[in-house]
Amino acid sequence: MKKYVAIVGLALCGLMTGCNDWVQVYPQNDQVSDYLWTSQEDVEGVVNAGYYYFRNLVESNLIPYGELRGGSIYNIKGSTLQTFRVKPTDSFCSWGPFYQIINTCNIVLANAQKVYEKDKSYDLNMLNAHKTEAYFMRALCYFYLVRNWRDVPLVLKPYETDATSFKIAKSTEAKVIAQIKSDLTTALTSGAAKEYYDTNWETKGRATKWSIMALMADVCLWNGDYAEAEGYCNDILNSTSGYAPKFMSTATNASWFSMFNPGNSNESIFEVQWNYEKDQTNSLTKNFGFGDGITTLYYYTPEMAKNFVDEYAETQKNGLEAVRTLYGGCYMQAMDGNFLNAAYCWKYIGSQITMEKRTTDSYDAHYIIYRIADVMLMKSEALTMLGQSRYQEALDLINAIRERSNISKLTLDASSASELDMLNAVLYERQMELAGEGKIWYDLLRIGRCKNGKYKDAILVSHVLEYKYASSSDSWVRSVLSKGDDALFLPVSESELKCNDLLTQNPYYN
Repeated sequence: MKKYVAIVGLALCGLMTGCNDWVQVYPQNDQVSDYLWTSQEDVEGVVNAGYYYFRNLVESNLIPYGELRGGSIYNIKGSTLQTFRVKPTDSFCSWGPFYQIINTCNIVLANAQKVYEKDKSYDLNMLNAHKTEAYFMRALCYFYLVRNWRDVPLVLKPYETDATSFKIAKSTEAKVIAQIKSDLTTALTSGAAKEYYDTNWETKGRATKWSIMALMADVCLWNGDYAEAEGYCNDILNSTSGYAPKFMSTATNASWFSMFNPGNSNESIFEVQWNYEKDQTNSLTKNFGFGDGITTLYYYTPEMAKNFVDEYAETQKNGLEAVRTLYGGCYMQAMDGNFLNAAYCWKYIGSQITMEKRTTDSYDAHYIIYRIADVMLMKSEALTMLGQSRYQEALDLINAIRERSNISKLTLDASSASELDMLNAVLYERQMELAGEGKIWYDLLRIGRCKNGKYKDAILVSHVLEYKYASSSDSWVRSVLSKGDDALFLPVSESELKCNDLLTQNPYYN
């Protein structure tokens, strides 16, 4: 693991110049020292640094990790992720960026109390609120680490001086998951988790009670704690609070698309924020875009594009407005005479309401990590796993999302459907509704590993082979996915192994 002693340097402070949305980020030297911890603003600045680092993760980690192995989206320049030929020397195998955020959180948790004892204006509620945000960010980072590497070092103390040892062995998946749940439970039971902030962008871009519960539901689903997952989903979906995010039950194309541009909709729970007016931009529009000299990096796979075409055809046949299909989730141009070869993720490209692209002065598309439709489908999956008596409830949630998009209800009969039928229905809906949002690979991995791998071949392997990037060999992909649990996770980076002799390589890559 790389030694992230420096949390935030002068360059990071420069990002926030002139931005009233965030206080100044500290420290301005190369390490955190006790003398920095004197005021509430010091803590706030380091908390904010954690959110800033999430911006860096989106394009380099979260999208490739969540999409390229799942077959919905492929990188036209090629990636060993999508061909299942990952090597320990691949740059994306470094888990350093996640530990950078984790260290930021550890620093807050270790030092905020010092400020509370020095700064009389720093009240207990604010102290606990800052710690709640740190617990949430640390838990979210570890959840990404577990889903990509499985067994990882569990670091709960900050690296604040050169004397701190950074050589730590890996902990098991079970131990890391237990820590994640502990962090989230602590955040919720403290009573300091906010339902809302003073501004809408903070409510959607910082840790809230809703985002903590959404993450906990996701973790429980991953861990096979289905009743617990249902409970956390219900805490969000059934809340009577006027500040709770709500499902947009009836939507036009324009209202559905408002979740992505301008973003921060009422359906949103947590999204990584940018603001062009504050000189905060990203490359999402360019990487997913086309024309104007842009070299597209990401396309939908042809199989995924066909799903969008089929859904669009259904709405047209019924004289209804397409919602999540063309100019919703997808846009197509002919390439080599075939529209399916040039299908774009419109969520990051399109401008508000219209069928026009974002211009360079609006390259600030947000990246949604959790929204209500996601929670509804998590609950649907949990209900499915809880037995046939819950199938109808699960179908009702799926159909609510389909009807919102003017797609017909499923014809599945809850009384005769199998568990595999239900899981395929949940998976398809997640694949289409959450396309491009970095979910599909984790969905396949979660369902493929559940119940001792009961559905590994029927869901994970079969789906990847159906949707995979065309240049991947069927026989190779099948052989990789059939070689056991180790092959489903990333290798430890070669550079990490050289720095930390307590680490061991994922056996599949030895």
